[in-house]
Amino acid sequence: MSSSTADRLAPDLLEELDGFLIELNRAAAGVILPLFRADHGLVDKGGERGFDPVTDADKGAERAIRALISARYPAHGVIGEEYGEDRPDAEFVWVLDPVDGTRAFIAGLPLWCTLIGLRWQGRPVLGSIGQSFLGELYIGHAGGSRLMARGESRALRVRPCPQLSGAIISTTDPAIFQGPESDAWRAVRTGARLARLGCDAYAYAMVAAGTMDLVLETRLQAWDIDAAIPVIAGAGGLTTDWRGEPVGDHGGQVAIAGDRACLEQALVALADAAS
Repeated sequence: MSSSTADRLAPDLLEELDGFLIELNRAAAGVILPLFRADHGLVDKGGERGFDPVTDADKGAERAIRALISARYPAHGVIGEEYGEDRPDAEFVWVLDPVDGTRAFIAGLPLWCTLIGLRWQGRPVLGSIGQSFLGELYIGHAGGSRLMARGESRALRVRPCPQLSGAIISTTDPAIFQGPESDAWRAVRTGARLARLGCDAYAYAMVAAGTMDLVLETRLQAWDIDAAIPVIAGAGGLTTDWRGEPVGDHGGQVAIAGDRACLEQALVALADAAS
C-alpha cells in the first residue's frame, strides 16, 4: 500500500472510519472474552483435511462485526473467514478474521488476535490487530500507526535491523512450509538470531511495535493479512510476497519486516521457493 492511497481519503472520513474500527473491536471483544478459557463451543471443520477448529467466539464475533457494518455503512462490502463474501467489489470492503489464532485461543494462550481491515478501491488502507484479553489494539494506516492500551495511546515504529543475523523472526508453525518452502525457512532461520513460533498475527503487531524484525508465512487468506498491511506500513515497515512484490488480494506467501535491508537478505533465501 502506498502512502498516497490513504492520503487520497478525506482526512475527516479517515478519522470517522478509524473511530468506527475501534467500535468494531470493542464489539468483537464483547463476544470473545467471555468465551476465552471457558466453554467456547469448539467444532472441527477440517474433516479429512485435518484439524481446523472454529468456536462460538469466531462465529459470534464476526456476526457482531457484520451487524455493525450493515447498520452504519450498508453500501460497504465484507469478506470474512466465517461467513464469506458480501459485495467484495464495493468501493469500501471490510476484511475480517474475528479470531486469528483459534488454536491458541482453544489452548488458553493470549496470542490470538482480532483482525479487521478496510479496503478502499481494492487496496488495504486501514487496519487493526486487536488482542483484547491483554487490552491491546494496534491500529493504523499509511499516515501512522499507534498502540491503544490501558487508557493510553502511543505511536508505533519498527526498529532498525540492517542484518538478518541480528533479527528476531517468527512463523506460525514451520510445518506449514512444504518442499522448497521448508528449505527456505530453514535457511532464514539459520541466518537469524532468534525464532519464536506460534504467535500468529500477534507477531505482526510485534514487528510494528519494534520488538521483532521479520515474520514469514505461507498459504494465507486475505483475512489473515489485509488488516496488518496498513498497521505495518504506518509503523514504517514492509509487507511483501516472497518475491518482494506487494501482497495480492488473496494472501499467499507473505513476508513482514521492519527493515528493508533485513527483508532483502531474507528474500535471497526465499527466492527459489517463491510462487
